[in-house]
Amino acid sequence: MIRALYTIAFYLAVPLVLLRLLLRGRKAPAYRKRWGERFGFVPRLKADKVIWVHSVSVGETLAAVPLIKQLQQRYPNAQLVVTTMTPTGSERVVASFGDSVYHVYAPYDLPDVVARFLKRVQPDVLVIMETELWPNLVLGCAKRDIPVVVANARLSQKSADGYAKMPALMQSLLANISAVAAQHSDDGQRFLDLGLPEKSLSITGNIKFDLLLTDDVRQKANDLKQQWRGDNQRPVWLVASTHRGEDEVILDSFQELLKYHDDLLLVLVPRHPERFDEVAQLCESRKLTVTRRSEAVAPADSQVLLGDTMGELLAFCGASDVVFMGGSLVPVGGHNLIEPAAWGVPVLSGSHLFNFAEASRLLLSAEGMVVCDNSEQIAAEMESLLNDPQRRVAMGEAAQAVAEQNRGALQRLMTVIEDTSPSP
Repeated sequence: MIRALYTIAFYLAVPLVLLRLLLRGRKAPAYRKRWGERFGFVPRLKADKVIWVHSVSVGETLAAVPLIKQLQQRYPNAQLVVTTMTPTGSERVVASFGDSVYHVYAPYDLPDVVARFLKRVQPDVLVIMETELWPNLVLGCAKRDIPVVVANARLSQKSADGYAKMPALMQSLLANISAVAAQHSDDGQRFLDLGLPEKSLSITGNIKFDLLLTDDVRQKANDLKQQWRGDNQRPVWLVASTHRGEDEVILDSFQELLKYHDDLLLVLVPRHPERFDEVAQLCESRKLTVTRRSEAVAPADSQVLLGDTMGELLAFCGASDVVFMGGSLVPVGGHNLIEPAAWGVPVLSGSHLFNFAEASRLLLSAEGMVVCDNSEQIAAEMESLLNDPQRRVAMGEAAQAVAEQNRGALQRLMTVIEDTSPSP
């Protein structure tokens, strides 16, 4: 009954969903394209074995990259299907895999749409990254005996409380999930509390710790470091993945720091491409000189380098002295703290960290990270780190040790997938 009401509500909301795509398309034109895919109108696949990996957007897609590569190596004759919900996620898939995977947008969670997609793609297993619990999708797979694995699963207490308001729907949904590979025991317990059978739960850790810094990425980071520092070896502060409401706080801190470190370079990277121009205008309104990364020139005497490109953030982390990770000064839940830690770079963050609860706990415990709640605290921590190279090195080494000590989740996840669907 509840699923029927949910489905009716979704059908009624479709015009609003399309209107939202149109509105978002004013700043990001890609949202106006490929609507047919969202309704399951995708080309039919002709493959003996199909592995479907779903990742919502950029963060989940980046986390899925090493998993997809492992699946390609383990099952070379299988067709990999990778779906996303956002254009930025789509761009990451294409940039990472080209035509070696079959990529389309994921179907909306409507029974006929899901059925159309499954009929055309015919997956042997579905691997959902992190927490995308769609009732009609899961039930559609269950009816066709398609195993569903929730990989690198996380579930904050806030999300669990929301799901708990729909106990019948959640119990039905979780009963049809083949396996949940949770990042931490706390995440796992929340799934159990919502009705997941205990036999379906494994605690595998966070595969984002299995980040691979390739020779190409290391070389790019080194090239950027030389370019950004220049002959005077100016310090570099990366503020990554900011959301609306955070840039003003960061710029307040930065302008305070310029009083004592007038050569400091701020590399500011908004999370969403549609905000690039907005953030550039914000910097210029404060009389700060700005260079855009897309201009492919050295920042020279610029005070702010605006990161208005995609797919370079990992190299940016390796080229910086300190990294502040956004999505944490506003209640978004934080973004990937592990990337700067893997480079041995000190990490600063706001206090909204529910998306990276375990990673932040480990980094804070090891003193590889500091939480700052306002511009004054951010400026004070940055001042301390810029004036004390030994503390900066020690903090970076502590962060890197956490990243190294928690590797191995990817292989544990692969075991869960193989056990759930031995011959996908």
